[in-house]
Formats: sequence, structure tokens, C-alpha cells
Amino acid sequence: MPRFFSNKKLIVLLTGLIVLVALIGYSLKDREDATVAEQFLHDTVGFFQRMFHTPAQYVAGFFETIDDIQNVYKENELLKSRLKDYAEVRTKYNQLKKDNDELRDQLDMGEHSKLSGYNQQLGTVIARPFDEWNQLLTINIGGQSGVHKGMAVKTSEGLVGRVTTVSQFTSVVSLITDPLSINQIPAAINGKKDINGMIEGYNSKQNVLLFKKLPVESNIKKGMEVITSGMGGVYPKSVYIGKVVSVNTESNGLSQTAKVKPAADFSNINYVHVLDRLAKSSKKEAKEDES
Repeated sequence: MPRFFSNKKLIVLLTGLIVLVALIGYSLKDREDATVAEQFLHDTVGFFQRMFHTPAQYVAGFFETIDDIQNVYKENELLKSRLKDYAEVRTKYNQLKKDNDELRDQLDMGEHSKLSGYNQQLGTVIARPFDEWNQLLTINIGGQSGVHKGMAVKTSEGLVGRVTTVSQFTSVVSLITDPLSINQIPAAINGKKDINGMIEGYNSKQNVLLFKKLPVESNIKKGMEVITSGMGGVYPKSVYIGKVVSVNTESNGLSQTAKVKPAADFSNINYVHVLDRLAKSSKKEAKEDES
């Protein structure tokens, strides 16, 4: 037998190639049905495609989800930062509005004071000791601004105290809410006929001033307004102090004591007016004219 045909491996290879070409040619023909071999081949390929495609989809979706989460996180952080900026701007706006309203009240009271017997200067509270919160505060005007010891001090709401210490550029104000204060404030209940008395002391638990030495026959009722009487030479007349909340007859039966709630908000004092009685100013001017 020739040597060529004795090589069995070569014969098998050539036979396989012939069969493969025949199958390819057969499969290229226009046919409605696939052969069993083609069906088996297609099903096998489809199985492996499904087996690898599904995990690939899960992996791709997982990374897309992570990317989406990162984007949402970044957007969330951006919105939080903008929200913080908004809150800060809102806080600044509220504070400026509050300051503006307070200054407007101070200016309105300034115009009114010209008719009430005193001049006044606007001052800003620059210090208030925590351990003496109801006793003292410091303002930013002093002797250089014409402030002197004994001047009455008020806010746009009502009387708060008087100047007790004066430096060139600052002053210390003793508050009427000082429970240890021995300051006496000549006051009157405002009505058709004023009822005069003396404010002597402060009850910190009830937040009321003690308005004493009121005539026992006086018909004093809750809600009546209390103002300075102008007597005593320290406090100008008609400075608003507060309202009566209750009244009791003293044990001796000779006078009454009223409890007065201050009109000023002592927990939040930012601006004050230092009052200079016009009567004192007129006396000074008269002495200057004589000299």
C-alpha cells in the first residue's frame, strides 16, 4: 500500500474536512428546518450565552448602582451645604431685621421724648456680667458724650435703671431689677388723677417691682399704667415703667403696695437711651448766661 494512505491520521483529517465542508454547504441552503446537529449546536451555544450573560448583567448593574449612589450622595452633600448657607443667611436677615426694628423704635421714642421733658442719647450695651445679670450693664457712651452719674436709662419699652459709674467713653448702669438695690423711684399710677408712691425693691421670683406708699383710699386696679412722677430730681417725668398686676393693703392699714410688671424686656437689652432732664439743662444754661 502506498505510504500516503498508510498515514491514518492524515486520512481522518481529510475526511473530517470533507464532511465539514459538506455540512457547511448543506447548511447554507434555503431550508425551513434546521438539522439535528444544527439545533444541538445552537442550543449549546445559547446555553453558554445565557450562563455568562446573566452574571455579566448583574455585575454591570451593580457598578451602575454604585455610580448612581455616588452621584446621589454628591447631590445630597451639595444640597446640604446650600441649606446651611440658606439657614445662615436667614439668621443674619432675622438679626438685621430685629436690629432695624429696635432702632426704629428708638428713633420714634426720641421724637416723643422732646415733649416729655428730657433729652436723650442712644447707647449700645457692650457688656453685661453673667453673675450680675439683673444688676448691671455697661454701655458705650460716657463723659465725652455728656453722660453723668444719676442719669435715668430706658429702652424703647420702658425704664431700666440709672447711671451709677461714668468713664470717659463708657458708663455702668444699675438696673431697677437689682434685688439688692436701695434705689427709690418716685412713680405714679397714670390716670385722670395721678396716684403717687415710691418703687422700693424688686421681686425676682415674680419679676415684679414693689410700688409702695400708695394711699389706702386709692382705687387701684390691675392693668393700670405706672410712670415716673418726676419728683426727686433724678428721673424725668412720664417715663413708662410698667403695669399693675396686683395690689394689697399693708398690715398697718395705712397704705397699699402694688406689684408692677416692668415693661422693658430685661433678658434682651441691646440699645438704651440715657435721659437728661431738660429742667437741669435749663439751669445750667441760665448759670452760663449769668457768668
